[in-house]
Amino acid sequence: MKIGAICSDNRPSVATIGFFDGVHRGHRYLIEQVCEAAAVRGLASSVVTFPVHPRKVMQADYRPELLTTCDEKVALLAETGIDYCIMLDFTPDIARLSAREFMAILKEQYQIQALVIGYDHRFGHNRSEGFDDYVRYGRELGMEVLLARAYAYMKDEAEVTVSSSIIRRLLQEGDVSDAAEYLGYDFFLDGTVINGYHVGRKIGFPTANLRVDDPDKLVPADGVYAVHVFFGGRKYGGMLSIGYRPTLDNGPERSIEVHIFDFNVDAYHQPMRLSFVRRTRPELKFDTIDELISQLHRDEAEIKAILSIKQL
Repeated sequence: MKIGAICSDNRPSVATIGFFDGVHRGHRYLIEQVCEAAAVRGLASSVVTFPVHPRKVMQADYRPELLTTCDEKVALLAETGIDYCIMLDFTPDIARLSAREFMAILKEQYQIQALVIGYDHRFGHNRSEGFDDYVRYGRELGMEVLLARAYAYMKDEAEVTVSSSIIRRLLQEGDVSDAAEYLGYDFFLDGTVINGYHVGRKIGFPTANLRVDDPDKLVPADGVYAVHVFFGGRKYGGMLSIGYRPTLDNGPERSIEVHIFDFNVDAYHQPMRLSFVRRTRPELKFDTIDELISQLHRDEAEIKAILSIKQL
């Protein structure tokens, strides 16, 4: 996949437009349709996306709580088989463009010959315009406009909607299992191991404390999770705690700390990925440290069992 606003060897292509946060199953289904349409027409395939959430550009204090950072999104898009990722900087000037003006830029500057539009997608400053308007503009510009088939995902014998906002809500509730089902992969956090409180080692559960690389990345609900840990080219099992450590009364700072099984490596200041498997319980406050330690042993046994099943 070639990435950039304009690649030196850009070929005429079939494209679709979107922010593609999470590159979830619905996004992948749309991109499959782009690739199919491109193959039929003998053209390349493209996605047009943005490095920063458009709403953040227009509203400086907006925090998007991303499913994927820009780099993570690009890596996931590369897995889809798309030929080009056209990365446009969303600006107030772009926001002021009409749909027709934006389509003209795609045609003239980026050689997009056909545009696949999601069944509920709107773009341009006039959000009252719809698919029929885009078809008319395309005809005037010499651009074919195609309506994408809606994605139907079946869960428990019922059709459910898959969207970035629904996945975001599931993660905010701690439901990482359903989120993974809709994403098509386990949600993950990338970060750097930092110094923590060093209490875990004293009670028999040493932890690596993670600082998430991108402050706009969503961190799931507080609680205890079964996770896979990717560090130094290896994969480990771990039990992760997200929250405010109420038993230890460590103040208002939210922590992300993972106890990694069968791990005895100096990880400070090194990159680490946490991949979420299941939330096992909410964060709890215990009356004594001994009660906390007993619960941690129960957590460890439960999470090891979950991860052993996951491997099957």
